[in-house]
Amino acid sequence: MIARVRTGEPEAYAELVRAHTGIALRAAAALGAGADAEDVVQQAFVKAYCALGRFKDGSSFRPWLLSIVANETRNTVRTAARQRTLAGREAAYAEAEPLIPESADPAVATLETERRAALTAALEKLSEEHRLVVTYRYLLEMDESETAQALGWPRGTVKSRLNRALRKLGRLLPDFRPREGGDERG
Repeated sequence: MIARVRTGEPEAYAELVRAHTGIALRAAAALGAGADAEDVVQQAFVKAYCALGRFKDGSSFRPWLLSIVANETRNTVRTAARQRTLAGREAAYAEAEPLIPESADPAVATLETERRAALTAALEKLSEEHRLVVTYRYLLEMDESETAQALGWPRGTVKSRLNRALRKLGRLLPDFRPREGGDERG
């Protein structure tokens, strides 16, 4: 697909944009872009297009794009002189991808909302590097090598920081248990 873009085929890049917009929006929202998530993603796609000459053949596009989204999000958050609230981030993330189906049992939906709020609050207490590694690995469902590529870290660094972050989360959320069925992203 990248080769087609490099040869000047505009529809090829449009296909890449369509294929990766959802994950890019989730990443921007999860990393704090809030209401600016769409603008961040649009700017990230423009920057990615302009930087395609530096894209390494054989590499995965998704982690490369998400590293650009993360940088754009960081720049946007820093530039916006106001501090985003936890509630604003949660609302933006919830808008990016519905987490609880409308047909869900209200009691289950309430419990899921409470679990999510507790997890988000705990994530906010982590350092930026720990929050990033947990977000990429579990919220964005990237494997270790994709996470390493997106963050520009060696794979061993991803493993060690993820391990430390999960231990810290365990201390912050002592009563937090994975969902039934062993879903570790819970």
